[in-house]
Amino acid sequence: MSSSQYTLTAQELDILSSKAIAAKAMAYCPYSKFRVGACILTQSGEYIVGANVENASYPVGTCAERVAFGSAVVAGHHDFKAVAIATDTDPPASPCGMCRQFMNEFTAPSFPVYMYGSGRNYTLKTMRELLPDSFGPDDFGGEKVPSP
Repeated sequence: MSSSQYTLTAQELDILSSKAIAAKAMAYCPYSKFRVGACILTQSGEYIVGANVENASYPVGTCAERVAFGSAVVAGHHDFKAVAIATDTDPPASPCGMCRQFMNEFTAPSFPVYMYGSGRNYTLKTMRELLPDSFGPDDFGGEKVPSP
């Protein structure tokens, strides 16, 4: 996959960021009060959002990134152009290790991850930067298991 495959237009980035920021309002975080919203742009041009969902038993909660990617995969999407993640912190928060590994399953090393804090400024990292020397589908030595 070439990095040009992930070039976003100004309009795509504006929509992606707006939807990720808006998704924070859907977060269910009564314990930590740490709102996170995420939005994925698929290669087919669809935007899919997610928000963190906490549970009284902390390990049972789900991060916004995994909600968004899981929803996208269940909807039949497997090719993604970018993801935006929004929090209320400055500087912006980076995805947790579990989310990095989860996103790695569906993205290339050059895949862009836009991280937004309390404003509209963002930090941009690639999956390779967030998860260097990652373990993924290619490490199984064969072809990726086809999706249904």
